Amino acid sequence: MVLVVGATGLLGGLVVRRLLAEEHPVRALVRHGSDYRDLERAGAEIAFGDLKYPSSITQACRGMAAVVTTATSAARTGPDTLAAVDLRGNRVLIEAALEEGLEQFVFVSALGAGVDSPDPLLQAKGRTEQELRESALSFSILQPNLFMDVWLAALVLEPVRAGRPVVVPGSGQKRHTFVAAADVAEAAVAAVGNPAAMDRMIAFGGPQAVSLLDVVEHCAGILGRVIPVRHLGPREPVPGISPAAQRIAAALDTRESLLDASSAVERLGIVPTPVDRWLKNRLADLVQ
Repeated sequence: MVLVVGATGLLGGLVVRRLLAEEHPVRALVRHGSDYRDLERAGAEIAFGDLKYPSSITQACRGMAAVVTTATSAARTGPDTLAAVDLRGNRVLIEAALEEGLEQFVFVSALGAGVDSPDPLLQAKGRTEQELRESALSFSILQPNLFMDVWLAALVLEPVRAGRPVVVPGSGQKRHTFVAAADVAEAAVAAVGNPAAMDRMIAFGGPQAVSLLDVVEHCAGILGRVIPVRHLGPREPVPGISPAAQRIAAALDTRESLLDASSAVERLGIVPTPVDRWLKNRLADLVQ
């Protein structure tokens, strides 16, 4: 049985459903009050717990063969801080996995994670990666590039669907190999029990390097209309996204992140989704 931590999040939910589709028995770690009924109806065993409470994590790990964790504090508030979840919480999970003798720990990290990263979240993920590598656990660390479902949805699709101008940081011309969340879930599931993924760090992106302006042009072509764009100046915030997300949004125009999917294709057998196909699916209801 596979324990999925972060099961009620975007990525974690996709991981649970894909594991079940491939007939893996799944235990989904959820918190009291969270929206977990769909996971239960899909066939997942539900375990209540929280990374901030070690005893609940030890119980959740009991009897498991592997754990896949997608949990992060990135979209949370209150007591679910970076220190509580991404640092101490992941450490608690590693210790519980060791104590309960799990065969594999699959950690979904992020491209650019490292203990020396200037970004607090990427630094925290880098520390977890380091702790995993130094542990006695067999691990698979995935480092996907920026999610289409997060960044392209927030920066381009939401304003396009609302009929507003697209607001881009700076020039909007830096290119990135954005990756679909469903492909990251596929990679995580493909890593489970896979000798080619054991004790490996696998970084990957999508098959197309595109800029935000390229994405706007794709949308305009799909919808058959001009989409206005407004460019932000230095340190001018992007409307409608969190303070933590502002740092990453600003960084989109300071560097490029170009990473092909060959390592993931070779080791995990995934075929990443092109941006244009992902956009067509998301905008299909608006096409006349």
